[in-house]
Amino acid sequence: MSFVYRFAGAACAAACLVSAPALACSSCGCTLGTEWASQGYSTGTGLRLDLRYDFVDQSQLRLGAHAVDKHSYVPADPDQEIQQGTLTRFYTLSASYNLSRDWGLDVQLPYLDRQHQTIGTAGAAVSGSQDSGIGDLRILGRFQGLFADRTLGLQFGLKLPTGAFHGRFGSGPQAGSPLDRGLQPGSGTTDLLLGIYHYQPIGRDWDRFGQLQLRQAIDSREQFRPSTQVTANFGLRYVANPALIPQLQVNLRWEGHETGVQGDYANSGDRAVFISPGLTVRVRRGLQAYGFLQLPAYQYYHGLQLAPTYTVSAGVSYGF
Repeated sequence: MSFVYRFAGAACAAACLVSAPALACSSCGCTLGTEWASQGYSTGTGLRLDLRYDFVDQSQLRLGAHAVDKHSYVPADPDQEIQQGTLTRFYTLSASYNLSRDWGLDVQLPYLDRQHQTIGTAGAAVSGSQDSGIGDLRILGRFQGLFADRTLGLQFGLKLPTGAFHGRFGSGPQAGSPLDRGLQPGSGTTDLLLGIYHYQPIGRDWDRFGQLQLRQAIDSREQFRPSTQVTANFGLRYVANPALIPQLQVNLRWEGHETGVQGDYANSGDRAVFISPGLTVRVRRGLQAYGFLQLPAYQYYHGLQLAPTYTVSAGVSYGF
C-alpha cells in the first residue's frame, strides 16, 4: 500500500500557476489531494499509475473577498485589465514507486488545454488566446520511516521548468503580444517542494488524513518569479465498504505575490478555503476510479483576479 502524492497543485501545480505581466492574474481552486481517494495510505512496495482530469472554469471576477461584475466594473485606472474568463482542462499522468516501506518516489507530468479572454484597457475589444502543451514536471521523494507505525511522512522534491512560457495572444487588440506568464503551460523556474503528511485509522470504518506542502521558487526566469504557495488538505474517508468509499476534504491555500517585471505584484496572491466531497469506486482488483467536486467556502484575492465557482476532478488509478 503506497502513499502517492499527486498534489493538484501539480495537476494544477505545474500548469495552473497564477500570474500575469502588468495584467491582473488568474487563480484557480486546484488544491485537491486525490492520492487519498485513489488508495489511501500504505507501506507496501510496488508501482502505481494515475491519470487525472481537472476541469477549471475561472468565470468569476473577484476583488478582495467579493465578486464583481466583470461586464460593468469600472476600474479607477483605465489601463487596468478586466479579465473575462479562463477555461482550463488539465490531464496529469503520475507514477508512484515504493522502493521500501520507508522510501518512495513520485513523478507527475501535466498537460493542459487553456482558453482565455480579457479586456486589456477600458473600452477595448476582447483579446483571446488558446494554448495547450506539457506543463512543469514534478519529482517528489517520500520518507515515512520516522515512527514504527509509519503514519507520518515527509516529502521533498523539485518542480522542473519543462513547460513552455512564450505563448502569445491569438486574437483581438493584443494579438501577437506575450500572454500572461501565469497563463503559460510552465513558469520557467525551478521550484522547491517540501511537505509533511499524516494518515491514521479512527475506528473500524473511518480514516483521517492531513497534508501540508510548500512550493517556493529557487530562481527567476526572464524577469519573473512565481509566488510562494502553501497548501493544506484535511479529510475523512468512510471505508466500511472497500468497493465504494466516500470522503470529504477541506483544502486550504495561501499564496504570496509574484515578483519581477513580468509579474503582477498588485494583482496576485490570495487565501482560500474549499470543501471537496468525493467518491472512490473499485472497478476491479488494482483498478480504482474517483471523482471530486470542489466548492469555495472562503476566498480573498489581492487586486482583480479570476476565480472558479467550482472545479471538477476525476481519475483512474492502477496498482501493479
